[in-house]
Amino acid sequence: MRLWHEFNKGIIKQNPVLRLVLGMCPTLAVTTSAINGFAMGCSVIFVLLCSNIIISLFRRVIPIKVRIPVFIVIIATFVTTVDLVMAGYFPEIHKVLGIFVPLIVVNCIVLGRAEAFASRRSIISSIADALGMGIGFTLTLVILGSVREIFGSGTIFGADILMRFSYHKFGIMLLPPGAFIALGLLMGLMNKLTKETS
Repeated sequence: MRLWHEFNKGIIKQNPVLRLVLGMCPTLAVTTSAINGFAMGCSVIFVLLCSNIIISLFRRVIPIKVRIPVFIVIIATFVTTVDLVMAGYFPEIHKVLGIFVPLIVVNCIVLGRAEAFASRRSIISSIADALGMGIGFTLTLVILGSVREIFGSGTIFGADILMRFSYHKFGIMLLPPGAFIALGLLMGLMNKLTKETS
């Protein structure tokens, strides 16, 4: 039951984007399409999961005074792995995500979970926490990317879904103001839903 709580909190109660307001830079920048949000979310899940496991495994031998630099080195190792794999096997997505993949190193979600959770808990709890936070982050990016893509270009995951209708595209949804508008509406919806269920 405790593991389920650790997993579930990242999806709803402590959703990194909609509740904790972390990771705003990639959230607003890369979510012009659902596939971009999914790719960034999967990258964060991999880095978060691997770094949480390693940090939890070595939490008792990492000196307290140098824990943050050690965490950053561990996180940077997995970010470099993701960056190189993405560049080699998914060059188009890598080109679109650009600098935001290497910036996962300093993403508040990853470093925050390492400091607040993995450095203090068991490996199993750290895995549940990483998966919950990562999936919550990914779901938010996919939903935000889907909303922006549908309204901005009439497509979803690249498939033209509104071509039968005389649909007027809202180009602003593909620009930074559209990201802020869509994110604000999603945050408001999340607040309303969680308030009603509590």
